[in-house]
Amino acid sequence: MNHKNGFNPLSRTSAHRRAMSRNMVTSLFRYERVTTTKAKALEVRRKAEKLITRAKVDSVHNRRIAAKFIADDKILHKLFTDIGPRMKERNGGYTRVLKLGFRQGDAADVVILELVDYKLPEPGEEKPAKANAAKE
Repeated sequence: MNHKNGFNPLSRTSAHRRAMSRNMVTSLFRYERVTTTKAKALEVRRKAEKLITRAKVDSVHNRRIAAKFIADDKILHKLFTDIGPRMKERNGGYTRVLKLGFRQGDAADVVILELVDYKLPEPGEEKPAKANAAKE
């Protein structure tokens, strides 16, 4: 039975688990889509949803609470100015988990964790910006 288990330790020490979840939440907010294992995705999702709920109300208090978890100032700014207002009308359920299959080496369940309003970039949308920077 699985009663009274508050979280999945993921076979890691508490410091490693905390650092990993901080990095994965930051990557989720940066790219709005990450590929990982199912167990990690379900743990990261809990943290990300709580931070997005905080970001819906832009106050100094909420920014400081989120800044304890997200070290990158640009991502923190994006969370409160872009992601939070986009999710204003939602009452939770800001992320989705899409199953990809099994990893070749250890047969772990691989999933995509993404924000629900994630739009796939159009082909050639981001590449011209990089090409123009390289030409200059």
